Amino acid sequence: MSAQNSAGIQTLLDAEREASKIVQRAREFRTKRVKEARDEAKKEIAEYKASKEDEFKKFEAEHSKGNEAAEQEANKEAEKQIEVIKEAGKKNQATVVKNLLDAVFEVKPVAA
Repeated sequence: MSAQNSAGIQTLLDAEREASKIVQRAREFRTKRVKEARDEAKKEIAEYKASKEDEFKKFEAEHSKGNEAAEQEANKEAEKQIEVIKEAGKKNQATVVKNLLDAVFEVKPVAA
């Protein structure tokens, strides 16, 4: 009977070792699969990011042309207005200087 018990115990130990090996292989497989999934997800994210960056660059290129034209037009308009102001300054410069000198040199006392 002892031989049968010993053989039965040995069979159970062998089965436990086999089960342990199967569990270990399953863990290794799961770990490997998780790593693969993570790497695949990183790759997809990088591709998606690159795609969106390309879309943004195209969008920016299309819309910056309109901004450049508007900016140039605004600069031209500003230059025109500056020229008008300069011309007005040159035209009235002598009168302004004369009025300032008159105000400084001709004192008119006022009762307060």
